[in-house]
Amino acid sequence: MDEVAGAIADPVRREILLLLRDQPLTAGQVAGRFPISRPAISRHLRVLRDAGLVRDTADGRRRVYTLVAGPLDELAGWIGRLTRPSGWQHRFDALETEVHRTRRERLTSPTTHSP
Repeated sequence: MDEVAGAIADPVRREILLLLRDQPLTAGQVAGRFPISRPAISRHLRVLRDAGLVRDTADGRRRVYTLVAGPLDELAGWIGRLTRPSGWQHRFDALETEVHRTRRERLTSPTTHSP
């Protein structure tokens, strides 16, 4: 997970992943979308490949890169644990629901009073 987090820490690498989300691209096609040098793009692609986020295949003399989203699952799960309510929050939500249900039942049920 640390390697994946480190790989996506760079905004250029995040943008590369977004480009590859739609379709596989050659290194040249990726480089053509950025105002930085081809060697710099190659280094970014290598970091993404080493983190398991992209796969490259040979197509003649070209390298074609494809997104591999699987390694993001562990990181997404960890982030999800940070953003979902804590155990106490779930209990408070359940209590609030029960209080509202009880109030509604009291208002809608006929009360019988004995003298």
